[in-house]
Amino acid sequence: MSFLEKPSPGRQLLDDTVPLTAVIETSQNLQSHTEYIIKVQRGVSSENSWQVIRRYSDFDVLNSSLMVCSISLPLPPKKLIGNMDREFIAERQRGLQAYLDSITQHPLLCSSLFVKKFLDPNNYSANYTEIALQQVSMYFRSDPKWEVLEPLRDMGWRIRKKYFVIKNKEQPKERYLLSWVDLGPDKFLTDKDLQSAMKLLTSFSTPYLCPLLFSSTSESSALLIRPFSERGSLRDHICKVKPRESHLKKYCNPKKSQGLELQQIKLYGRQILEGLKLLHDGGMFFGHLHASNVMVDDGVCRLTDVENGMLGVPSALRPAFTQLRKINSTDSIDVFCFGHLLYEMTYGRPPDSIPVEQFPAVPYTSVVSVLQSILSTESCKSGMPTVSQLMQTPLFSDVQLQHSEKSQVKIPSRLKEALKTAKESLEKRLHEEQRVLHQHRRLTRAQSHHGSEEEKKRRKILARKKSRQSAYENEEDMSVRNNNNSGSGASSPLTCPSSPMPPSTTEHAPF
Repeated sequence: MSFLEKPSPGRQLLDDTVPLTAVIETSQNLQSHTEYIIKVQRGVSSENSWQVIRRYSDFDVLNSSLMVCSISLPLPPKKLIGNMDREFIAERQRGLQAYLDSITQHPLLCSSLFVKKFLDPNNYSANYTEIALQQVSMYFRSDPKWEVLEPLRDMGWRIRKKYFVIKNKEQPKERYLLSWVDLGPDKFLTDKDLQSAMKLLTSFSTPYLCPLLFSSTSESSALLIRPFSERGSLRDHICKVKPRESHLKKYCNPKKSQGLELQQIKLYGRQILEGLKLLHDGGMFFGHLHASNVMVDDGVCRLTDVENGMLGVPSALRPAFTQLRKINSTDSIDVFCFGHLLYEMTYGRPPDSIPVEQFPAVPYTSVVSVLQSILSTESCKSGMPTVSQLMQTPLFSDVQLQHSEKSQVKIPSRLKEALKTAKESLEKRLHEEQRVLHQHRRLTRAQSHHGSEEEKKRRKILARKKSRQSAYENEEDMSVRNNNNSGSGASSPLTCPSSPMPPSTTEHAPF
């Protein structure tokens, strides 16, 4: 059933994971306040940039919205008297720039709707929760057995995905999770193939994949219903937070987060790898593995949102793996995401940056060995193991699984071929983005080297040497010309035609 309007022809689906950078270019004083002109750029292309004008009061409103994350952000303080002074405005502008840098470089804040709307109001001013609720209500008119109980506001990081707790009127005590999401820029399946793939997912019954009970897709969005877990995700367990709270409040600065015990790391890690292998063996692609997409119930981990890859929505870790050209396939993306998740299970927090130069000390050497094989500088340059190879490492090979039966995903040959083609298109877009980023980094390094003090000094030395060499060559040329002139003209002594020419006695200066 189609429950959303068709996208307009030629519409470009925005990739919300592409980072925004913001630079305050100048300020202008009006009658009673100062406006700051900010240049915002999406990605590395300067052509994809625009200007927004913001007052200090706008920054203050943004900061109030972000206080839920319990992080101390460097917003300059208010000043009521003397706030139009030129020196004060220049100092405040520097402070506001530092504030913008801190929020655009923070891994969670940079993707929040508050920050996106502040920097890019043209693309992020819609009320997505209200739109989702309207579309869900329209759908339920045709299937009145469902009833919305409450929206789960800001439960996830994805701006264009909204969650609701619903119930089936025929089973009033059961609770279900409904999610509504826009299709993304990596949606390469045809509408017919996407519907077939989603129907296939609802038929899966495997121990390590969270069941999808119902799905409905249109040309621009999807509606999904699955069981609601009050116990929350693996990240909720690690951070020790309440699952229903907002994403920023739960994960920006968790006070009680803690890594798991070794036996849990081994068991959960093996179960997650089993889920990935099941998808890979069936020719399906995921690309969205992280701690919030793993549900834990009675000691069993189940992957959820496995349809994200087919819906074309960008991965939460896309900004990280687009920087690494060895991660160039959907399978290697899943391995990279698993390494990221394993780090979080071990240390209670995600890695600060990738590659990881130094792993903090833990008593589990077998865990660090696996982490190094995925997240170290060497592995990110030379390549990383496959899912099957990870399952054979000492960390996971001796894990006894409760569900030992071999699960298998049977996919019709036509759909398998469509998934293969879509996967190739997804990888092609990734390769192109990695190529552009690589060229940008090379250009940036060259420009940085050209403008460095050491390089400036080297160029000055070369210029002085060249100048001295040029002066010497000019002096030598003048000497040769003078000698030539001295051997001709009226004042030259006469020589007998039969006499030999006397040898030149001109001496050249040493080189």
